[in-house]
Amino acid sequence: MIELVNVSKRFGDTAVLGGVTGRIERGEIFAIMGPSGVGKSTLLRLIGLLDTPTGGEIRIGGTDIHAKNGQSLRIRRMMGMVFQKPAVFNSTVSENIAVGLRFRGASEAVIRKKTEDALEVVGLSGYGERRARTLSGGEMQRVALARAMVIEPEILLMDEPTANLDPVSVEMIEELARRINRDLGTTIVLSTHDMYQGQRLAHRISVLMNGGFAQVGTPREVFTLPASRDVARFIGIENIIRGVVTAGGNGTSAIDVGGTLVRARSPFGEGEAVCLCIRSEDMRIVPAVGGKAVLSGNSLPGTVASIVPRGPFSKVTVDCGFLLSSVLSWKAVDALGIREGSRVVVSFAAESVHVVRAAQG
Repeated sequence: MIELVNVSKRFGDTAVLGGVTGRIERGEIFAIMGPSGVGKSTLLRLIGLLDTPTGGEIRIGGTDIHAKNGQSLRIRRMMGMVFQKPAVFNSTVSENIAVGLRFRGASEAVIRKKTEDALEVVGLSGYGERRARTLSGGEMQRVALARAMVIEPEILLMDEPTANLDPVSVEMIEELARRINRDLGTTIVLSTHDMYQGQRLAHRISVLMNGGFAQVGTPREVFTLPASRDVARFIGIENIIRGVVTAGGNGTSAIDVGGTLVRARSPFGEGEAVCLCIRSEDMRIVPAVGGKAVLSGNSLPGTVASIVPRGPFSKVTVDCGFLLSSVLSWKAVDALGIREGSRVVVSFAAESVHVVRAAQG
C-alpha cells in the first residue's frame, strides 16, 4: 500500500535520511524503531505530506504522493496523524474531535453521532463539553486519537504517541490502536523508541539506522535474529563479541574469541570475522567449585567482574578472557554464593548464539 523508494531527506548540509526503501502492507501495524535522531519523525512527516523528500518517491496505492499531479488533497484525506505531544485546540472536546468532519462538510447530525461514538470508544463519554486544554496529558492524547479516528482514515500515522504518558495511559492508547486496526482495518504506521511497545503492537518492525532500514521483519525475527551488530546493540543484546571462524560443519562452527573457542550455529566459512550475539537470559552461571554446566555446547570458566543491581535482578558480568553478562535474581545470586572475584562457569547452548558478519573497519 505504502511504498518507499530510495527516500532521502536533507536539512541544509545535514542528511537525515539517505535512501529508505521498503513497503508497508494494507491493514498492518508497521513500527519504525531506531535510536533518537535517526529520522523516525521525519519519515512519518514525509509520508503524511507535512514535508517533502529531497530525493526518491513515496507511493500510496501506486501514486507518487509528492508529484504535482493534483492528488495531494485526496491522499491527505486518506490519512490521520497523532503526534508525540497532544495537539488540541482551545475549545471543547467535542469541537476538537469534530474538526476533520467539518472540513469534509459533514452534517451536524453526522458530526454529533460520530463524535459521541468516538468519545465512547476512547473512554471519554461525558467529556464532550469540557475544555480540551484542561484535560490530563493522557486524556488529551485520547482526544487527538479520537479526532484522527473519527474521519475513518485508511492510514493512521502515530509519532511516538505515548512517549510522555504514564503506564495506564500508555496501555489505553495501545489498546485503542489495536482496536482501530482490528475493527476498521486501518493501516497504522507507528514510530517509537520503546522496544517493548514495538513488540506488543506491530505486525512488522523496521529498524531505522544510518539513513535507511537496517532490518525489517516480524518482532520475533528482529529481536531474535538481528541482521547486524548495530541492530543487535539497539535491541538490547549486551553480549556482542568479535571472533573468527576456525572450523565449521553441519551448521555448527568453532569460533576463536581471543584464544577461547565458542561453539555456535553459523552459516559463515572458515577465516571469516564475525560477531557473536548472546542474550543474557540464555546463559547460566554456576560456581566453579563443584559446578557443572547444564547446557550443552559451551562451558567457559571465568571470574565475576561485577554484580550490579537492576531492579529485582542483578547484572552479573564474568571475565572469561572476554566479558559476558547475565541477569540473575537477587535470590539466585545469594543462593549461588557468588561475589565479585568468585570463580564461576558460564554455560550456554550453541543454538543460543546468533552470529552475524563483523562490520569492516
